[in-house]
Amino acid sequence: QVQLVESGGGLVQAGGSLRLSCAASGLTFSTYAMGWFRQAPRKEREFVAAISWGGGTTYYADSVKGRFTISGDNAKATLYLQMNSLKPEDTAVYYCAAGRLGGQKGYEYSYWGQGTQVTVSS
Repeated sequence: QVQLVESGGGLVQAGGSLRLSCAASGLTFSTYAMGWFRQAPRKEREFVAAISWGGGTTYYADSVKGRFTISGDNAKATLYLQMNSLKPEDTAVYYCAAGRLGGQKGYEYSYWGQGTQVTVSS
């Protein structure tokens, strides 16, 4: 049974930083592409960042490029999202996802975590 468990969310002031973690179990972490998505109130889920199964390629939404960094630790089967220079518009529930294909579309991922809330105050 595949499980993805996010942690690290919280309340932070604008300009601050947070690091999200996603612990994966029940799958061979190094053979999956991993991604982060987010959903703000009354908005559709949107792509944030992704990393290829080999970890060699990363992708970012334009809105977070230069501020967020996605990385993975195969030994710990854990995905990270380092978020710096946070803005109020980054407020959302953040979800990690795993898939054989990866990419920027939700349907490209087979497994999802339960989400962690990030709130950025102005």
